[in-house]
Amino acid sequence: IGQGEGQGHRPMMPNMSALEVAVNAADPLLERVRALAVGCLLALILLGLAWELWLAPTGNRTWALKVLPLAGALAGLLKHRMYTYRWVSLLVWLYVAEGAVRATSERGIVVPLALAEIVLSLMLFAACAVHVRWRLRQARHAGGST
Repeated sequence: IGQGEGQGHRPMMPNMSALEVAVNAADPLLERVRALAVGCLLALILLGLAWELWLAPTGNRTWALKVLPLAGALAGLLKHRMYTYRWVSLLVWLYVAEGAVRATSERGIVVPLALAEIVLSLMLFAACAVHVRWRLRQARHAGGST
């Protein structure tokens, strides 16, 4: 047994056990925030693919690969993995930056696409931040500290 194992040790970034998922599924706020995060993530993936493959492709369309990190996060968000919510909340700032640069430096259909990317990214960030804070607060209350 490693240090802290078997002694009621709670890891800093716990993933939700099946029981915790069931308990938190009853929490309507947490489920709405999770649904918002997953919805924004899916919308960002679809926007990125549509943008780079059909609506306003750049070059040889390899920029569509920019959605791969987002696609990799989908399973973690659906499984309530705290680590995924944390790194997604950092990753989305790359998409905000891309949207800001393209909205101010290009013309035509790219501007509304870039603005949509910014809005979706900010909504995803907010949903991830609320989700993480809520889960940490619940873990702190379950641990008996205030």
